[in-house]
Amino acid sequence: MRPMLAGYELPQVQELRTADLRALAEHKPPGKDGSLLQNLGRAPTAVTLWGMASDRQALDLLAQLKKDLRTGTALPFTADITTDTEVEQVVLDDLQIRQLAGRPDRYAYALTLREYIEPVEPASTAGLDIGLLDDATGLMDEILDGLELIQGLSTGLERFVGPLTDLLDRVTAAGKS
Repeated sequence: MRPMLAGYELPQVQELRTADLRALAEHKPPGKDGSLLQNLGRAPTAVTLWGMASDRQALDLLAQLKKDLRTGTALPFTADITTDTEVEQVVLDDLQIRQLAGRPDRYAYALTLREYIEPVEPASTAGLDIGLLDDATGLMDEILDGLELIQGLSTGLERFVGPLTDLLDRVTAAGKS
């Protein structure tokens, strides 16, 4: 099966590679030997392919690839190597084009495709308690009332304000002379 992207055949594909990565987080407990690995799932599969377009429709193909790169929409992709990886839709991540000498309308291209994974819909907010905001507002009002009460309390340090102010004035005056 020849590689197909969005319904059009990619001509003269010379090499096709896939790269699958698992996202792991390493945690080192303090005072312990070794570490713990946390499985964070897998990264989207990357598909890289190189090929040549050498016919009269080459410019049309390259224009379509450029358009797909700019739009960034998910495109259907099929190839023999991606059958096992179950990559069905991809986003065009990188496109490189070179015009080759020797014949007119001869171009080398390199594509990097990333597997498109449908974003997960956020959880519905229908089950949230609507009175939660009212409760939080009431709690904040109570905290602010408590802070106003604390400002009126005597700390016992008021008796030092006068003597320290006088001392500061004398030190400032001595420094100016």
